[in-house]
Amino acid sequence: MTQLTCFKAYDIRGKLGTELNEDIAYNIGRAYGQIYQPKTIVIGCDMRLSSESLKQAAIKGLNDAGVNVLDLGMTGTEEVYFGAFHLDVQGGIEVTASHNPMDYNGMKLVRENARPISADTGLKEIQVLAESGKFIDATHKGTTEKYNVLPELIEHLITYIDPAKIRPLKLVVNAGNGAAGHVIDAIEEKFKALNIPVEFIKIHHEADGTFPNGIPNPILIENRDSTSKAVLEHQADMGIAWDGDFDRCFLFDEKGQFIEGYYIVGLLAQAFLLKQSGEKIVHDPRLIWNTLDIVEQYQGQAVQSKSGHAFIKDVMREHNAVYGGEMSAHHYFRDFAYCDSGMIPWLLAIAVLSETKQNLSALVEDMIAKFPCSGEINFKVADTQLTIQKIFDHFADQKPEIDETDGISLNFGEWRLNVRASNTEPLLRLNIESRKDQNPKPMQEYIDELTQLILN
Repeated sequence: MTQLTCFKAYDIRGKLGTELNEDIAYNIGRAYGQIYQPKTIVIGCDMRLSSESLKQAAIKGLNDAGVNVLDLGMTGTEEVYFGAFHLDVQGGIEVTASHNPMDYNGMKLVRENARPISADTGLKEIQVLAESGKFIDATHKGTTEKYNVLPELIEHLITYIDPAKIRPLKLVVNAGNGAAGHVIDAIEEKFKALNIPVEFIKIHHEADGTFPNGIPNPILIENRDSTSKAVLEHQADMGIAWDGDFDRCFLFDEKGQFIEGYYIVGLLAQAFLLKQSGEKIVHDPRLIWNTLDIVEQYQGQAVQSKSGHAFIKDVMREHNAVYGGEMSAHHYFRDFAYCDSGMIPWLLAIAVLSETKQNLSALVEDMIAKFPCSGEINFKVADTQLTIQKIFDHFADQKPEIDETDGISLNFGEWRLNVRASNTEPLLRLNIESRKDQNPKPMQEYIDELTQLILN
């Protein structure tokens, strides 16, 4: 087989037909089974029209490698993560392309205890074997059975809140025609059984691989309107939107305003430190000042990690951190095997809303006022490293404090920037933040200056 271009730094992602098809999915399943030799793994898939057939091909490959498979059906990524650490299995695969266009699909692979398999921890080996097709005949065929992990997942999710403390709330939930809807329905049933007074307003709720309301990716500004409008129309306390495989969740306040993921990291750090001071909180280097401020305020310990789920999970394990957050809306939890979840963040948010008796806008407005940020700005440039060097040279005479944990961060005291090459796309990613109390300069001036520097 020729070289497979669907293997990326953290997962498998490719264009259907050319980069990813059933033959390739079979080889990936077969290679996974031969390299790791697990007794049993879990597998699930999102709602894309191609996902079920790719999943079945991967299952055939796994069975031919002698691996038993628990087929979880249509799932979000975190259901596979949960199955991989909660059940007596040695790994998991989720067939998903998350928020990619409709003509894409992919896979996320984990080992035992839901440990990620990325380029430097086994994905390259799977690629080489899948490309060569040099498979060893297994002594026996594996079996496949269907398994519903949802009831056990719901029991786990409820442990993040105290049902008796949740105040009456109205939530707009937007699954974006992705995979999140069935989990929301199950949580709603559980809430009713426990008399938790939360009302769910469901929009774009049914899973639909044709994505009639656009690709579920709330990080795109054009995809936020429907959630925002529904919050205002129903006078809801909060809006929640997910991407296709719901490993990311995005929050809107009661005014329908989208809350940058950066400030949600601060909010969730606060939620954990309210329960237990002294805990370690892991964050990425793109935007940091608000997180450091919150962690210090609530007597925690902040630990910086390179961006990307494989790095964050490793650093969390190393430091036994209770929570890790990325401004890209990935949130990781020690009690969830250090994996990211799109359900735990909003559950923690309603716990904080209930405990503080404040609304979401009040909880984050101080953070936003104190540490304004640009949000992530993406640029298509001919050479990312050359552009990063240009920025570095431009500001050299101002003698900023330099940090190279991920890309380059330049700290000027009253403002700072981080610029890095994307791990997954040919893009340069820029983030800027400032200290409002030290800096009368509006954020837009920094954005304009850097945009001009990057594009000229």
